[in-house]
Amino acid sequence: MALSNKFLVLIVLLLALFQFSIATDYIVGDTEGWTSMNTVVDYDGSISATSGVDYKDWVSIKSFHVGDTIEFQYENIFDNVKQVTEEAFNQCNPTSPIATYTTGSDKIVLEKAEHYYFLSGFPGHCQAGQKLDILVKPAASSSDNTAGNIESNPMASSPSDNTASSATTPNTATVPMMVVAEAF
Repeated sequence: MALSNKFLVLIVLLLALFQFSIATDYIVGDTEGWTSMNTVVDYDGSISATSGVDYKDWVSIKSFHVGDTIEFQYENIFDNVKQVTEEAFNQCNPTSPIATYTTGSDKIVLEKAEHYYFLSGFPGHCQAGQKLDILVKPAASSSDNTAGNIESNPMASSPSDNTASSATTPNTATVPMMVVAEAF
């Protein structure tokens, strides 16, 4: 009886400690990448076409957690990425960045639960909407991931965005380990 009680306690402890932390890789802008919005204005002042990514819409269907990675993909001769303060973000001011990225394929690990602010440092791009405000939440665990919940299931695509599933893929699973050495 004592042996089965010890075994039961051990199993309960292991189950309590055994949580998956799932990190996700996001490509900013999905298939279009990091690009400025282009708007065609007709002679009468009406807008006839737009292209590019609305980053407010893009981020609104994502749920970012500590450990996730965002990747900015762009033509580095035409663009860059600057991580800035909230004030610089609101003013589209790239002159004193926290960090500058220029490779055209910049991967950034979201290491803290906080707001991250990014914008293009090329003239006119930020004013045209090429800026990104990401709120990062504490690390997600397997208990947070429920089927059908787009907030916690980045593989799910929304009805209005069929590219979400192809651009967000689970990356790694971190499993805390505990070694118990006891003779039964």
